[in-house]
Amino acid sequence: MLFDDDPPPKLVGIARLAASSDLLEAKRQVEYLELETRRFIGRGSGRMRSIYTVNPYRGCEFGCKYCYARYAHEFMELRDPELFERKIYAKQFRPAVFRAELRRLKAGDTVWIGTATDPYQPAERRFNVTRGMLEAFADERGLDIGVTTKSDLVARDASLMARIAGRNRIRVHLTITTLDERLARLLEPLAPRPALRLAAVAKLTEAGVPVSVLAHPVMPLINDSEASLNRVCEAAARNGATSFSAAPLFLKPCARKVFLPFLEQHFPHLVRRYRERFEKSAYLKGHYPEMIAERVEKIRARHKMADRQAAESPPSDQMELFALYIVK
Repeated sequence: MLFDDDPPPKLVGIARLAASSDLLEAKRQVEYLELETRRFIGRGSGRMRSIYTVNPYRGCEFGCKYCYARYAHEFMELRDPELFERKIYAKQFRPAVFRAELRRLKAGDTVWIGTATDPYQPAERRFNVTRGMLEAFADERGLDIGVTTKSDLVARDASLMARIAGRNRIRVHLTITTLDERLARLLEPLAPRPALRLAAVAKLTEAGVPVSVLAHPVMPLINDSEASLNRVCEAAARNGATSFSAAPLFLKPCARKVFLPFLEQHFPHLVRRYRERFEKSAYLKGHYPEMIAERVEKIRARHKMADRQAAESPPSDQMELFALYIVK
């Protein structure tokens, strides 16, 4: 505002709903709020029109330094990218409304859960929105369902997912960027330890739920060595995962605001290289992505793992998928 007596800007759509959200609970650094929701299931357009997305929460408490979804809060006029991990909105779940939306889907439709927020972040232990949605999916038939998370809490619902699998196709995509627990704690401060995520892979596969492990994102000179990626793939295969993928980091402006200061603190020797490589584009181009693709393919073949596309998972450009998620 130019002057103190200027009227505040009028909020509309999701920003208005967020501003009127009731506070559910507050921890030292995190607020949980309840968000009124007009529609639970979003739909793509163009070539992505056959894809539906479901996000039980807005924001994510895990605080991953590379998170591409931080700009989701900008739609609610929350411009500080770190608010994405401090203000967590639990959608006001109405089972009857959600089931009515599900009934409009057709056999063969694809639904991805957790495209712009982790459906098994700490908020799920309190509010069980994801669990309620899965219970509704269990009564459907013929859907192709994917769940993306980096939380071992997903194993809590192994038996429910197995029941869903009796009448639908379902696959869990579990992100494990590294097996180095110290590095994982730096990159993903509040996400479960890699060992816990691997235990979740084992529990899900034992229940008959197929699992893909995603070593996303691959960060140059941080977790991109063949040894690092091989360790993740080998452990994934050992615990029953059937597919593995890894793709390079991309940094949209909202992610750069968090990731570059993180580098300055923990990897100062890499700051110049990252600034140069991401100065003109959010995406790494040229030889590097080709090298990583070849490296991953070799590792995948070594452990007899399928690739992610063969396992029917989200597209490699998750930003494109995230653009489909915004539902007013």
